[in-house]
Amino acid sequence: MATTVGSEGDIKTLITNFVYLERDAIAAYDATIERLENPELKRQIEEFRSDHHRHLSELRDLAAQHGAEVPAEGDMKEMLTTGKVKMAAIAGDSTILKAMSSNESDTIAAYSSGAGNSAVPPEARPIFERGLEDERRHKAWMDSASS
Repeated sequence: MATTVGSEGDIKTLITNFVYLERDAIAAYDATIERLENPELKRQIEEFRSDHHRHLSELRDLAAQHGAEVPAEGDMKEMLTTGKVKMAAIAGDSTILKAMSSNESDTIAAYSSGAGNSAVPPEARPIFERGLEDERRHKAWMDSASS
């Protein structure tokens, strides 16, 4: 699923959409943790989920600075991100991680767009750059662990 998150023309909408993105990601991580059998895989996914909680915290702070809305829940994309994981659970841990890796592709695209978006003030850019680094690291690990 292609994402347009990160390409918004104003900072308030961009922040709100990133909050949705992070809430959806956390829900997908929760679904993954519930379904993984291997405790080591589960531990790593829990660590990655904590990165998403940090992203959400940073976005909340940014929202407060710019008067952006902070949604309390994810949006419709949550059904897609968690649905992939739930369906993959039928085939086991490796397939669950592949489903999560595909979710990470969208998150990488969003953070890449956000990091380069001119609507993002220079002082906020590191939030998106750190997010992008985290997402690339998550995806690389998931790709490696699922092969």
